[in-house]
Amino acid sequence: MMGPPVHSFTALTTDLYEVTMAYGYWKAGVSDHEAAFHVTFRHNPFGGQFTVACGLATAIDFLRMFHFTETEIAYLASQRGNDGKPLFDSGFLDYLRDLRLTCDIDAIPEGTLVFPNEPLIRVSGPVAQCQLLETTLLNILNFESLIATKAARVCLAAKNDPVIEFGLRRAQGVDGGLTAARAAYIGGCVGTSNLQAGERFGIPVSGTQAHSWIMFFESEDEAFQTYASAMPNNCVLLVDTYNSIEGVRHAIDVASQLRKEGHEMIGVRLDSGDRVALSIEARRMLDKAGFTNAKIVCSGDLDEHVIADMKQGGARIDMWGVGTKLTTGQPDAALSGIYKLGAVRHPGGQWQYRIKLSDEAAKTSCPGLLQVRRFQQPDGRFIADAIYETDHAISEPCVVVDLETEKKTEIPAKTDYSDLLVPVFRRDQLVYQTPNLEASREHARKQLDCAPPEILRLKNPTPYKIGLERSLHELRATLIARAQEQLK
Repeated sequence: MMGPPVHSFTALTTDLYEVTMAYGYWKAGVSDHEAAFHVTFRHNPFGGQFTVACGLATAIDFLRMFHFTETEIAYLASQRGNDGKPLFDSGFLDYLRDLRLTCDIDAIPEGTLVFPNEPLIRVSGPVAQCQLLETTLLNILNFESLIATKAARVCLAAKNDPVIEFGLRRAQGVDGGLTAARAAYIGGCVGTSNLQAGERFGIPVSGTQAHSWIMFFESEDEAFQTYASAMPNNCVLLVDTYNSIEGVRHAIDVASQLRKEGHEMIGVRLDSGDRVALSIEARRMLDKAGFTNAKIVCSGDLDEHVIADMKQGGARIDMWGVGTKLTTGQPDAALSGIYKLGAVRHPGGQWQYRIKLSDEAAKTSCPGLLQVRRFQQPDGRFIADAIYETDHAISEPCVVVDLETEKKTEIPAKTDYSDLLVPVFRRDQLVYQTPNLEASREHARKQLDCAPPEILRLKNPTPYKIGLERSLHELRATLIARAQEQLK
């Protein structure tokens, strides 16, 4: 199910400096010279060794709608420089008014496992257009990939137990809550508490009552009975408002009455206390009373580490409700996504490589128009990824060079592979069939199944083999040396 676009994006969903640079290109008469940019990131989040790519469908919504409205043109016309004069010429505003995207855009599908320095999106076309897309693409991909990755980690820790996302109340704004629910679903969550996300995306929704419901009534028993009477087909009872064990007893009484009336209590929820011990006792009590199918739901400041520890401690939890730490991507504030120029081309000319230098080797950019080749076993299991430049054929056997250590990994000839970036836009035409949300979620699940188990561990994960294909590594080294020589 695909709803309307997630966001109310406009062409002004960007930073001022993107427009000032576009103006500079226009002023210099080079706005239609071509450039190639890549969205990449420098580090996997959460101390892990993988990232789940997410946000492409949202980016496509933005790109399809991209244009400057008359209201936005008028706003830009009102901007002034430090001399009090208009910041932008009227001719440039006319240029923006008529602007329609004609870029070629390639991207890695949502749900794909990706790794540092790999391009998630490649944008090539008129440089002014490419520049205007930077901030929004980073905003979309950084956040959605962060949350999808967090969800995948939480679901891995839960070991196939269902996980519900319900962090809207503490999300980074209403839009952040909506976006997080979508990304969490792709990452592996089975549902959300967010009704807007359910309506918009078709994500299953879940929820019953809070502590305030229990506290409103004179007794917990009355609260449970009243709720069960109102919603006999949606009865998960929150048992820890006063005393969890007593709450389970009251829930069993209500469940017995429901059964007599032809209904079944779904289960009980534990939100605080020693939830390992409480879940073990609750399971014993429910089973003894004949409610072996009743679920025990756990919530309250959960993340992948808490869930893993609880499971190791023997907790009898059937379902996990994860809110704040999932929806806000704790403890990481953001994915370290960047947008870097790889090449430029004058009209009718050849691509010319560009490189950004840094004292930190990992921050020196990669030149060219980049693609990612994933080598895999015949059954689909990942072996290694090679970043390569599209104008340079990959030789066999392929040699992958680690960006930081320069350690070389040789991939035997005739090894199965797939190239990860696929065409999305060709000039102004969308050429990509956007998968529905369920397909992207299933793709993420299959990717996790095919990944080396050691990279998925929460504790001491092993880095995945990823690097530059040898000819790109040599090209990069040559350009670094040349640039450094020019600085002397």
